[in-house]
Amino acid sequence: MDEKFLKPYDPTATEGRIYAAWEKSGLFNPDECVKQGATPADAPTYSIVLPPPNVTGRLHMGHALMLAVEDSFVRYKRMRGFRTLWLPGTDHAAIATQSVVEKQVKKEEGKSRHDLGREELLKRIEAFAAQSHDTIVNQLKTMGASLDWSREAFTLDEKRSRAVRTVFKRMYDAGLIYRGMRIVNWDPKGQTTISDDEIVYEERAAKLYTFRYSKDFPIPVATTRPETKVGDVGVAVHPDDARYKEFVGKEYDAVFCDVPIHIKVVADKEVDPAFGTGAVGLTPAHSKIDWEIADRHELSHESVVINEYAKMTVSGRLNGKKTAEARGIVVDWLKSEGLFEKEEDTVQSVATAERTGGVIEPLPKLQWWVEVDKEVPGRGKTLKELMLEPVRSGAIKIIPEHIEKTYYHWIENLRDWCISRQIWYGHRIPVWYRGEEIAVGEAPTGDGWAQDEDTLDTWFSSGLWTFSTLGWPEDTEDFHTYHPTDLLETGPDIIFFWVARMILMTEFTLGTIPFKTVYIHGLVRDAQGRKMSKSLGNNMDPLDVKARFGADAARMALIVGNTPGTDMRISEDKIKGYSRFANKLWNIARFVLEHSDTPMIRDMQELERYGISQLVKEVTDDIENYRAYLAAEKVYHYIWHTFADKILEESKKDETIQSDLYSILLVCLKLLHPFMPFVTEEIWQSMPAKDARFLMVSRWPQPE
Repeated sequence: MDEKFLKPYDPTATEGRIYAAWEKSGLFNPDECVKQGATPADAPTYSIVLPPPNVTGRLHMGHALMLAVEDSFVRYKRMRGFRTLWLPGTDHAAIATQSVVEKQVKKEEGKSRHDLGREELLKRIEAFAAQSHDTIVNQLKTMGASLDWSREAFTLDEKRSRAVRTVFKRMYDAGLIYRGMRIVNWDPKGQTTISDDEIVYEERAAKLYTFRYSKDFPIPVATTRPETKVGDVGVAVHPDDARYKEFVGKEYDAVFCDVPIHIKVVADKEVDPAFGTGAVGLTPAHSKIDWEIADRHELSHESVVINEYAKMTVSGRLNGKKTAEARGIVVDWLKSEGLFEKEEDTVQSVATAERTGGVIEPLPKLQWWVEVDKEVPGRGKTLKELMLEPVRSGAIKIIPEHIEKTYYHWIENLRDWCISRQIWYGHRIPVWYRGEEIAVGEAPTGDGWAQDEDTLDTWFSSGLWTFSTLGWPEDTEDFHTYHPTDLLETGPDIIFFWVARMILMTEFTLGTIPFKTVYIHGLVRDAQGRKMSKSLGNNMDPLDVKARFGADAARMALIVGNTPGTDMRISEDKIKGYSRFANKLWNIARFVLEHSDTPMIRDMQELERYGISQLVKEVTDDIENYRAYLAAEKVYHYIWHTFADKILEESKKDETIQSDLYSILLVCLKLLHPFMPFVTEEIWQSMPAKDARFLMVSRWPQPE
C-alpha cells in the first residue's frame, strides 16, 4: 500500500499535480487518445464546445457549475470509448471588456477613449484581455476541466475573424443584412447601441402626467415622459373609442414649451383605450411603438429632440438640459399655462443597459441589421422559421422541455437584429466605402476606401462558435468529424442571446443544426435562495472554495440536487460535506489496499450479489438521459452507505468478501470519476491491477 494513505486526503497537495499529469499525457485530445490506443480509431464521436467565458475577469460559481456538468458528460463519454472533444475558448465580450478598460483609464488617468484614440485604446484592451484570458484558463484547469487545449479558440482571433467576414458577406449577398435608419436601444452611458436582449428592466416609481398640448387642443394626453412631447407629431386613439372619433384625421398646431409642433389625430388598434386617457402622444423618433404607428399613418419620423448624451436638442428653455431636468421644466410650464390636468403615481418598467446600468434612450440611428422575416434564398423559409424548425421537429432537443415554449414565444416575436455597435473593440464591420461605391467582406484594393467605423455585436461572432472553432470556412477534418456538436450546456440567461443565434447562423450558413441537445442548468443561489451578488456579500469564489475544500467537493456540491432548468442552492456546509466524502473514499481505499494481497479485476457477474451491476445500470441510464444529478447522488450513497457501512464491515468477518473488495472499489472509482475526477484518479494511480494507466481513459463498467 502506498504510504500516502497513512495521511488524510489532501486535495491542495494532489489536484494540481494530477491535472499536470493529465495535460502531459495529451489524453484530453481525442487524436492522442486514438494514437495511444485509449480510443479505437473508428469509435463514434462526441463533441461539446465550451460556452466561452468573457475575458473580463474571474469565473464565478455559475461558471463552476457549467464546468462541473459539462466535464461529467465529457469524462463519461471518454470512458465509454467515444472520440471525445471538449473544445475550449474565450469570448472578447466587446461592450463589457471595453467598458472595464475605459473605466480604468478614466479612474487612473482621467481620460476618455476619445482622448486616447482608437489605436491606443485597442492596445490597452488587448493587453487586459490577454491577462484576463490567462487567469480564466488557470481557473478552468483548477476545476478539473478536461478540455483539449491544443484546439483553444478566441472569438476575436484571425480564424474566427475570417469566419465572421465570410458569413457577413453571404448574408449581405442574400439580402438578409441591410443598413437602415431605425429606432435602436441607445445606451447614453456606454455610448453605443445594444440589443433587446442586453436590456435589464427595472421597476421604478414614476408619475403619469395628464395634459393638453394647447388650450384649443380637444384631447387630453397622458405620459410618464412629458419632456419628449416637444417631438410629438401625432396623437393616436383606438378606432372604436367613441370619445375621440370626431377628431380622427384633424390636425392642430401649437407651441409646446417654446417648440412649434404639428399634431395629427390618427386611429390605431395598438392603442389601449383603458390606459390613461386612451390617447397616446406619438414621438416616433424616441419610441419603437410610436415609430411603427407613425409608419402606418405616414407621419414624420424626423423630430429628434434628444441626443446621444440624453440631452435635449430643441431651442428655447429646454436646450441642452438632461432629460430628467427637462421633465420638471415641462411640467412647470404646463401648470403655468393652465394645460396641466393631473398627475398620478405609477410604476414604470425602465429599460437599463445590462453592462453599464445606463437608462436606455430610444433613438433613430443608421445601423446594420439582420432581417429575420425575409425569405432566405434557396431555402423557402425566413430566418425566424429556420430558428423554429429544428426545435419543433425534434432535431434539437431542449432540456428541460418546458423551456421550448419560451423559446418559441421569443422567436415568434423577434424583430430585426441590430448587429452594429458604436464601440471600437470587436470585429469591425467588414464594409468599405469610396464615394458611392461599397465593398463587402474583404478589404478592397486601391486608394480612397474607408472602412465602416462600427463593430459587430459580440453575438454575431459567438453565433458561429460551434463551427468556426472547428476550422470553418476551411474544409477541415475536425469540421467534418465533430459537427454538428452533441451538446450545448448553458444557463437560462443566454438562451436568446446565444442559443437562438447559433441556430440562426448555423442554419443559414450550413443548412444544418449546431448541436443536438441543449441542456439548461439553473442559476446558483446562496443557502437562503438569494441570487449571488457583490452588494449582498454572498458571492462564492470558485478558487477560494477549491483552496479550502478541493475542486471535487465543489463539483459534487454543484451537481447533486441540480435538476436542469431549476435554480439550486449552494452552501459552505454542503461543500464541506462532500469534502468529508472525499476523505471517506480515501479511507475506504486504504482499507481495501491493506486487505488485498492478490488484487484481481473480477467479472461483473461475480459481483452481482453486491448490487454493483444494478448500480452501474442506473448510473449509466441517468447520465445517458442527462440526469447527472441523480447519477452522482446514487454513487455517493452506494459508496458511503452500502460499500463502507455494510460490505466493508461484513468483510471483517468474512474473508470471501475481502477478495471482492478490490474489484468493487475499481467499479466505484470509475462511476465516481466524472463527478470527482481528482481523488478518484489519485487513488487509481495506486491501484496495482487496472485496465488503463489513467482512470480518465479506463473503460466504463458494463453491467452483465
